[in-house]
Formats: sequence, structure tokens, C-alpha cells
Amino acid sequence: MSASSVHVETRGAVALVTLNRPDNANTLNLQLAMDLLAAAMTCARNPAVRAVVLTGAGRNFCFGGDLRSIATRDGAEDDYLRELTGYLHAAISQFVRMDPPVIAAVNGTAAGAGVGLVAMADLAICGKSSTFNLAYTNVGLTPDGGTSFLLPRAIGAKRTMELLLLNRPLSADEALDWGLVNEVAADDRPLERAHEIAEQLARGATRAFGRTKRLIAHSLGALESHMVLESETIASQAVSPDGVEGIRAFLEKRKPSFSGNGAR
Repeated sequence: MSASSVHVETRGAVALVTLNRPDNANTLNLQLAMDLLAAAMTCARNPAVRAVVLTGAGRNFCFGGDLRSIATRDGAEDDYLRELTGYLHAAISQFVRMDPPVIAAVNGTAAGAGVGLVAMADLAICGKSSTFNLAYTNVGLTPDGGTSFLLPRAIGAKRTMELLLLNRPLSADEALDWGLVNEVAADDRPLERAHEIAEQLARGATRAFGRTKRLIAHSLGALESHMVLESETIASQAVSPDGVEGIRAFLEKRKPSFSGNGAR
């Protein structure tokens, strides 16, 4: 399968899923979210696929949501975000619950929902100079991409709040120490290392891996219902005064002036 914004290449029993908007730092727009769901379903339904590697084309893994595409909706940002996150969250659910293990190969920066894609992976490898930044509240928005569900379980509630409220970047070494990634590799090796691990897993008991994944997912609670709440929250926040101001300020490359008002 090949799509304009997500590419899927099968190498033996390993599927390589690449976010393919390198000129836009692989930011998530509606088309990419739709293509990512299609890619996840392709991997889940293909019995020849026994491991999946997820990465980003170009210099960065994923900068999160495409704020420019959101801003062009002019009053319908909430409906657009409901649709976008609906596809994105369905893709995450597919990756979490499919039999093949999913390994994230993080090149450069993962921000916003890009961090959610790292957190939803079964294993994650990043480069030595990789950084992770939630960034939502900097632009007056709230988390999506499963971040508010997955991160507290991976790194703890207080550390999650530190990243969400203070918006400080997390370095590769900190991400390893906190449990967001499993391994830090040289900057030119995350994809190669992830593929090595995927090849090892592809020789394993795929159905046992899948059942183990679903046991872990069950132990975490209601991921899907939580992501519905994320979708509704970010959609309503996007059309609030602070959400509108935050997105405008980002696109105009200025510091936002937030009123603290969460409703129109």
C-alpha cells in the first residue's frame, strides 16, 4: 500500500510504516490521520506481517497536529478536530491491539500527538539528539493522540503534568530514564536498530505477542473511551478564545496572550 502521506513497505515479515509529510515535519492533518488508519488496518489484516516499525520521513518523527490546517477551518475547527482525532485514535487502537509488535523509530523531534504515537508503541528507539515536547497548552489546546491516557501509565502522573503544563522538552536520555523509550541509539541508527528488533520479534510467536499486548491493554483500562473524551475536549478548546489565540499566535510566530477564558 502506498499513500500520499503514509507509506507502507513490507520487508519480509516486517512492515515499515512511514509518516510521509517531511516538508511539514510529518504534522498530522486529516489526510494523514486517514492514511495512518488505513496503514494500521493493512498491517493488522495481513497475516504475513509479524512486526511493524513506525517512523517519520525526513529529519523529524512527527511535530503533532498541523495547526495551519486547523486554522483554515474558520469557525469549524471543532468539527475538523473531531474528524481528525477520530481517525487518529482509531489508528492508535489498531496498533495497540494488533498481533504484530509495534516498534517506534524516533528520528529528531516528536511533539504533541507524535509523542502519543511513541507512547502507544510496544517498544521505542530514539536518536541521541531526539527531543520530546507535548506543546499542547502552549497553543491553548489540550492533549490528544492518547497522550493523557498512555503517558501517566508510562512515566507517572506528576511527570506527565510537568510536560503538559510546563511544556519543557524532554531529552533522549531523560526519555529513557523516565520509561518513554526503551533504547537510545546514535542519531543515524534508530530505524536500523528498530528493524533489527522487529526482525527478531518477527521470528517469534506472533499470536502469543498479540494476546500479551491485549492483556496489557486491558490492564490499562478503557483506552478507546478515554480517547473519545480527548477528541471532545480538544475540539471544544480549539474554538475557545484561548485556543483561537494560541493557534493564531503560533502561526504568526508571536507569544500568545491568553485570557484564561475556556468558553466562547
